[in-house]
Amino acid sequence: MGSAKKSSNTARQTRIAEMRRAEEARDRRNRILTIAVSAVVVAGLVVGGVVLVRSQSDDSSSDAASDGKTSGKFVAGEDGVQTWKGTLARNHVTEEVSYPAEPPVGGDHDQAWMNCNGDVYTKPLKNENAVHSLEHGAVWVTYTDKAPTADVEKLAAKVKKTPYSLMSPDDKQKDPIMLTAWGHQRTVTGADDPNVDKFFEKFVQGEQTPEPGAACTNGLAE
Repeated sequence: MGSAKKSSNTARQTRIAEMRRAEEARDRRNRILTIAVSAVVVAGLVVGGVVLVRSQSDDSSSDAASDGKTSGKFVAGEDGVQTWKGTLARNHVTEEVSYPAEPPVGGDHDQAWMNCNGDVYTKPLKNENAVHSLEHGAVWVTYTDKAPTADVEKLAAKVKKTPYSLMSPDDKQKDPIMLTAWGHQRTVTGADDPNVDKFFEKFVQGEQTPEPGAACTNGLAE
């Protein structure tokens, strides 16, 4: 049993390492592309033309809200995980989104994601940006001022060493410590709750991820 679990964890870490290498390669290509595009813009301005270069993050969704709407409800599982049953819209929007849950588990979101490469934020995040991180397969740890400081510190240490995760305060949520992935959410009693590791194991780049392998860097930082 222990050997099988160790093997599973090793395979998971190998897969995450491969995704990080692929992401670094994409970053290098994006930098080269950015330089090339900038040169085109400058050249266009010199001859009197104006070239507008608009970069989309990871799909071609419009900035304006489309007809896709979030609908459904949470269904509680025997393992304590709340799973959203219904539709989670995935459009890029510029306006504020009214989410049915806090923290939200998905839905329309901003075209810019929050960096989620083990990033720990000390201020509340804009939901629209954090939801985009969830779309990329990140687990989002949130806590209120009622969470014990020791637990917050332990969870922050875990997030910092876990690619595709992020953490931030959220005093609008109902429980002191909550874990969120795209379409899934649960409350935990503290940093030592065994359900923390279970949630990370299952949902960091898990099967629920709408865009597996998408970047968790080069987004927004606090």
